[in-house]
Amino acid sequence: MSAEAATGAQTFVLGPVEQIPLGEGRAFAVDGGQVAVFRLRDGSLRALPAVCPHRGGPLADGTIDLGVVVCPLHQHAFDLATGCSTTGADNLSPYEVSTDEQRNLVLQVPV
Repeated sequence: MSAEAATGAQTFVLGPVEQIPLGEGRAFAVDGGQVAVFRLRDGSLRALPAVCPHRGGPLADGTIDLGVVVCPLHQHAFDLATGCSTTGADNLSPYEVSTDEQRNLVLQVPV
């Protein structure tokens, strides 16, 4: 059995964590889609689909704090840990993101 089958996820290494300044997000092309990875001011990481389900806004360009990201187009807000909308838009499914020994971003995408 492959590691992917055992974990139910595919692993992507996205590069150095330092490419995302503290308090910001960046969009990455992953497996035919886009994922927004956020590096919060406390150094923790979160990842959500990069496209707002309301009207396709770029969530990586949104305003973030330690709890939510706000889409820059129509101000829909999403909980960074759960992906749940706090403003009535469709919910998002969060991804697991961490760093490896070399401080590269490591994203887990369900298969």
